[in-house]
Amino acid sequence: MASSEGFLTDEQREMLKIASLNVENLSSSPKSLSSSPKTPSALLSARAPTAGITSPRHMRRSHSGKFVRVKKDGAGGKGTWGKLLDTDGGSHIDRNDPNYDSGEEPYQLVGATISDPLDEYKKAIVSIIEEYFSNGDVEVAASDLRELGSSAYQPYLIKRLVSMAMDRHDKEKEMASVLLSALYADVISPSQIRDGFVMLLESADDLAVDILDAVDILALFIARAVVDEILPPAFLTTAKKTIPESSKGFEVLQTAEKSYLSAPHHAELVERKWGGSTHITVEEVKKKIADLLREYVENGDAFEACRCIRELGVSFFHHEVVKRALVLAMEIQTAEPLVLKLLKEASEEGLISSSQIVKGFARFAESLDDLALDVPSAKALFQSIVPRAVADGWLDQSFLKSSGEDVQSLGEDEKLRKYKEESVAIIHEYFHSDDIPELIRNLEDLGMPEFNPVFLKKLITLAMDRKNREKEMASVLLSALHIEIFSTEDIVNGFVMLLQSAEDTVLDILDVSNELSLFLARAVIDDVLAPLNLAEINSKLPSDCTGIETVHVARSLIAARHAGERLLRCWGGSSGWAVEDAKDKISMLLEEYESGGVVGEACQCIRDLGMPFFNHEVVKKALVMAMEKKNDRMLTSSKNASMKA
Repeated sequence: MASSEGFLTDEQREMLKIASLNVENLSSSPKSLSSSPKTPSALLSARAPTAGITSPRHMRRSHSGKFVRVKKDGAGGKGTWGKLLDTDGGSHIDRNDPNYDSGEEPYQLVGATISDPLDEYKKAIVSIIEEYFSNGDVEVAASDLRELGSSAYQPYLIKRLVSMAMDRHDKEKEMASVLLSALYADVISPSQIRDGFVMLLESADDLAVDILDAVDILALFIARAVVDEILPPAFLTTAKKTIPESSKGFEVLQTAEKSYLSAPHHAELVERKWGGSTHITVEEVKKKIADLLREYVENGDAFEACRCIRELGVSFFHHEVVKRALVLAMEIQTAEPLVLKLLKEASEEGLISSSQIVKGFARFAESLDDLALDVPSAKALFQSIVPRAVADGWLDQSFLKSSGEDVQSLGEDEKLRKYKEESVAIIHEYFHSDDIPELIRNLEDLGMPEFNPVFLKKLITLAMDRKNREKEMASVLLSALHIEIFSTEDIVNGFVMLLQSAEDTVLDILDVSNELSLFLARAVIDDVLAPLNLAEINSKLPSDCTGIETVHVARSLIAARHAGERLLRCWGGSSGWAVEDAKDKISMLLEEYESGGVVGEACQCIRDLGMPFFNHEVVKKALVMAMEKKNDRMLTSSKNASMKA
């Protein structure tokens, strides 16, 4: 039988030769299906030399008998059945099919994002702060924050507000400080203010990366917070214990203390540091309020008065408008109808909020005793105004609850009320005459020693609102009263009363915490109080009382180097002899007596000092000298001086 090649043309033989060579190459590959030779008819399908050789597993005979290229995984091409379980063929689920199963419906998994409340709060406060920087409306910002809630996150508000302001102009820095003062106690608690500033100190290193002078700016914010009485001075001391010394935060505290809070007239310097484009001092605000109210009483134009109040831009300070309006109504009784009309219209327009009106009435009630000295009918007038204001709907009844007493019984015990009136008159006379023996005689004539703590509270409160001369006079008087008629317990209780009412006093005297700490420290230096008495005072204060911080500051003042000399000169010593000068003169006269032995001359020198309330220092130093030099002459001189007196 002829070879199969005999039936091939030359062209086919050439193709067969090429195919044979390819088959040999394929047979050497591990992917080759078989190493057996292929028949020519199996190779004829590779017609185009440029197409290459297709593996048999990728070839399939169609229904027409032709060989076709199949898709990967056996899907097949034209004329094939498709691959096993191929679902791309447009199958449709018919809900009307009796065999319909809802489980066959296609479904898609949807991921739900879990939101963090803190992240949501941070985003919300950024929007509120941006809006405040844009419009400068403190009341709107405070209202938005109240509506936002999440009071537990308020420290983050402090951090965000200050950090955003630090990277802006002085205007925004001033606005941030004003907003913090407005939010203090009403929206943000004192502890949250402290926590917020601690967070800022902890992040000072990060802030310094983006803000070159971050240390100085943050130090100024802290100093401003201390000056504005929203941070206690002791904050710097306590914060240093928690902040690493190598951190920028520790550097911030040192800068605030040395560069700002230790400088002379530091309060005025700090308040004016940013130019105050939105800032106006408390004294200026009070003067503007007094002027617009008097102008209103003269012309009766309530619309103009409301416009002036609105232009002040201090909605957080409207309680001062209410208080001064009530004072004006008491001083000028014909102005009472006009004052009540203005307050009612301001309340109905929403110009003065309900909380500000209540606060204004509460402040007025606290100062009613002092006002009654000048206007005897003030209490009766006030008792008639309150029910009318409540009935008209512009004074909330919460005033009665917050005051803690029935308005109809605002009058205190008549005996105590009379004592307060008399003591205030005695103190004013003392500030005018500087006559300590006369003051002591007047107090003894009153014959009410049980009210000695009340007198001390009145004395220091009145002195704090005056110049350094009166403050020095008050400290000197305390030394005299301690020896003559006041016990240590009286003085301790008096300071406790002062510290408990400090939060109310700060409304009228912004620097009350610093002033009280100086009075306390000075009392210790003058031997009026012992250092242990500070612990006793501290134990009598409520745990949440800001006066505790004041006591801590007093302790730190006493513990400082040369504390005695510095505290004795803290108010200039302008009243008579400074205590230190008197001590020096007593030492000199005793040394002169010890060397000369002339009793009459020594007694005359003691008399010339003119400080009978301080003669206890003569006795004390005489005893010390007698023990040190073992000289009984000092004791004899004390006896003779006592007999001559």
